[in-house]
Amino acid sequence: MDKQLIHQFIVNALSEDVGDGDHTSLATIEAGTQGKAKLLVKDTGILAGVELAKEIFEVVDPNLQLEVFLNDGAEVKPKDIAFIVSGDAQNILKAERLVLNCMQRMSGIATKTNEIVDLLQGTNTKVLDTRKTTPGLRYLEKWAVRIGGGVNHRIGLYDMILIKDNHVDYSGGIRQAIENANHYLEQTGKKLAIEIEVRNLDELEQVLQTGKVNRILLDNFDFDSLRQAVSMIEGRYITEASGGITIDNIRDYADCGVDYVSVGALTHSVKSLDLSLKAVKL
Repeated sequence: MDKQLIHQFIVNALSEDVGDGDHTSLATIEAGTQGKAKLLVKDTGILAGVELAKEIFEVVDPNLQLEVFLNDGAEVKPKDIAFIVSGDAQNILKAERLVLNCMQRMSGIATKTNEIVDLLQGTNTKVLDTRKTTPGLRYLEKWAVRIGGGVNHRIGLYDMILIKDNHVDYSGGIRQAIENANHYLEQTGKKLAIEIEVRNLDELEQVLQTGKVNRILLDNFDFDSLRQAVSMIEGRYITEASGGITIDNIRDYADCGVDYVSVGALTHSVKSLDLSLKAVKL
């Protein structure tokens, strides 16, 4: 966990939500009132965001106490209780919505990722996330992918060179794009992996003739072409398949022999897991 990044996220999110005060709680609950609340699971899936919840409660009120029963990555079902938080009732409610918003989304992502990981059992293929994330929530969403058993691709534009179709077209072709990328690394002294996207077997052949990359992204290949591409590459480069991959066909892509399949839907269109924070009578 990147504590500094998480702390800044929590501070910003609380500022957005709380503003100059939770006036409903301030108006209805006497100051100093002590309370307890349970994180109640109302869905089936993989739990994620417990460690984040700890950090949120700590920022809101370091005196809040958390009793954890289920950790990140646990399989959960309706009526399970993930944790009980106790302490100042006003502060529990101040943290409530941020905890739920984060945990519900993270748990939904972890659940979907884990479902795909299960489908890939028995193959050598792993599932990758993408940059198709919610602005400001990328760290949390990619964290949830890891909790679900998936693998993070690049975090952003800064930690890998990924040459896609637009880069190839703007730079004047595949060979020129690869040469430009390698020249850039030599000039800057940066140590970044180079991945290049290809759209057909002809483009793949150009990459194989040029070399100087670490990974090849095979985009929107049909199964026959994908198997042929893997055969042409012969294990010399890491292979990744993308485009048109769904939960219904992902096993077929994996059976073509690629090292990774990337699925944007892990983070851009996932269904949140239903959770709630309910007061416990003292």
